[in-house]
Amino acid sequence: MRIAIPIHSFEPGGGERVALRLAEHWRDAGHDPVIVLGRSRGACVGTAPNLDYRVRREPFSTDGWETIWMIWSSFQFLLTEKVDAVFCPGNTYTVVCVAMKLLLGDRCPPVLVKISNDLERRDLPMFIRPFYRSWLRVQGAVLDGFIAIADPMRVEVERELAVAENRVSVISDPALSQSELHRLSGAGLAKKPHPGCRFLTIGRLAAQKNQILLLEAFARHARPEDTLIIAGDGPERNRLVERASTLRLRSQVRFVGHVDDVRVLYEEADVFVLSSRYEGAPAVILEALAAGLPIAATNCCVSMEWLTGYGQFGVVVPPGDPDALGIAMNVARLLRPDRSAMQCLAASFTLESSGQLYLSSLAALVRDANRQRREKMRGGVRVWHEGGV
Repeated sequence: MRIAIPIHSFEPGGGERVALRLAEHWRDAGHDPVIVLGRSRGACVGTAPNLDYRVRREPFSTDGWETIWMIWSSFQFLLTEKVDAVFCPGNTYTVVCVAMKLLLGDRCPPVLVKISNDLERRDLPMFIRPFYRSWLRVQGAVLDGFIAIADPMRVEVERELAVAENRVSVISDPALSQSELHRLSGAGLAKKPHPGCRFLTIGRLAAQKNQILLLEAFARHARPEDTLIIAGDGPERNRLVERASTLRLRSQVRFVGHVDDVRVLYEEADVFVLSSRYEGAPAVILEALAAGLPIAATNCCVSMEWLTGYGQFGVVVPPGDPDALGIAMNVARLLRPDRSAMQCLAASFTLESSGQLYLSSLAALVRDANRQRREKMRGGVRVWHEGGV
C-alpha cells in the first residue's frame, strides 16, 4: 500500500514521533509510506528517520498558519499522486483530513484516524463545547475509520463521534519499541540514595500540558530538599521560567529543554508527574511505567485511571487543582509499585505488537473503498444499459 501521512514539521510531538515510527516500520514491511510535510525544519530534524518526505516550498514562514498550509500541501499532493490510504496521526490533523474529503470527494483515498487525545475536553469553556461536539460528529460522518489507542477509549470514540462499533478498532499506541522498553526497564535499579524526592515531567511546554499548575503544586507542597526536572521546550518556556522565579523555585526547578534520550532522566527520577489538561494515552506515562516510576497525574483522559492500575502505580487527581496535584505527588513518593506489572502493561504499547495491526486496519479500509467503487461502477453501467434499452 502507498500511505500518505500529513505531519506539520519536525518539532517535538508524541503523535508525530509515533507516526514516523510507524512509517519506518511499514516501509520495512514492504509498503510505501509518504510523509506530506508542512515544514522541513524543527528540533527533531536531526533524528528523523530516512523516509520519503514531500514538502512544498513555503512562500513565507507558515509557522502561524500551519493547518492552512498543511491543507494546501496535502491537497496538492493528493491531487497529483495516487495513494491507497491516508493515515491521520492524531486529532490535530483531523481538520486537514476532513478538508481533503470535502475538496476531493470520491477522489480522496480512505482515511484512518488515530484518536490521540481525550474527546470530552472538559477544559473547554462551556459555550464552546456544543460546537466542539458538533465538529466531532462531522469527523465521524466524513472520515472512514478510527483507532482508539487504549481500551477505555473505545466507548468514548463511538459516543462522541457517533460512529458504529465496526468503524472503531482498539490498537495500542506504539509509543515504545521493544529495545526502548528493555532499556527503560533497567532505569533506576541501581539508584543511589539522595536527599529529597526527585520529581520529573517531560513534554512540550505548551498550554495543553499545564506545567504552570505543576509549578504551583510543587511550590505549595514540595519539601526544601525536593527537586523538579522539567524536560521539553515550547512556547510556554519563558512564562514558566518567570513563574518559577516568582515562586522562588529557581534552586529547586531545572528546565533542561528538549532531550533526545530520556532514559537518563527516568534513571535519576523518583516520581513522574503529569499535569496536562487533556491527553489520550500519553507516551510519557508509558515510559514511566516501563521505568517503574510511581506516577502523580491529572485525570486528563478516560484512560488515565486504567494506565495507573487504578491506584496501584500512581495517584490520579482532577485537572486544574494545584493542591490536589501537590498532595498526589507526596503520596506517590511513598508508593512502591510492582515494576513487573507496570512493565507488562507498557509492553502492550510497543511498535512490534501494534505496527502490523495498524496496517491491517488500513488494508481493510482500502478493500472497502475498492468494493464500493466497483459497486458504484456496476450501478452506473446498469443505469446506462437500461437507459440505452
